Amino acid sequence: MGIREIGFVILSFLIASCGAAVPRFTNEGQSGAGRDIPTATQAPSSEELKRYENVVPLDIFTGTASYYAEQYNGRRTSNGEVYDMNSLTAAHQDLPFNSIVRVTNLENQKAVVLRINDRGWLKKGRIIDVSLEAAKRLSMIGSGTAKVRVEVLKYGESLK
Repeated sequence: MGIREIGFVILSFLIASCGAAVPRFTNEGQSGAGRDIPTATQAPSSEELKRYENVVPLDIFTGTASYYAEQYNGRRTSNGEVYDMNSLTAAHQDLPFNSIVRVTNLENQKAVVLRINDRGWLKKGRIIDVSLEAAKRLSMIGSGTAKVRVEVLKYGESLK
């Protein structure tokens, strides 16, 4: 390995470790400059919610849900969107991005339809992290967690 290759390796390492790499997502939307940053989905309309009312789940999981709010609001999610704590989104470790799930609080039977847009750092024993708005609709703000059923209504196209 020559001096030029060694220099390139060192420079690449420094750029990667300092976070100075070119961002994957941009606001400009210019050709060749990356792609526009996706925005978080707003709360589904009643018409959209009705669309999933009678959908037979493709898969069902039960476990503990938690929520995340202010500390992550405005930060990027794993799929590149900007997290909006007032949207109906969630983080799941395995489901593809843009999957649609119905989360039901098993203590009060309140349910909400969410879109997966993040991976999150789920604590052991938790199966999903929901947005603040979803937590409000599920009445889990006081406790911070809830025993839930997660029904996959539609798998997203993303493989990650």
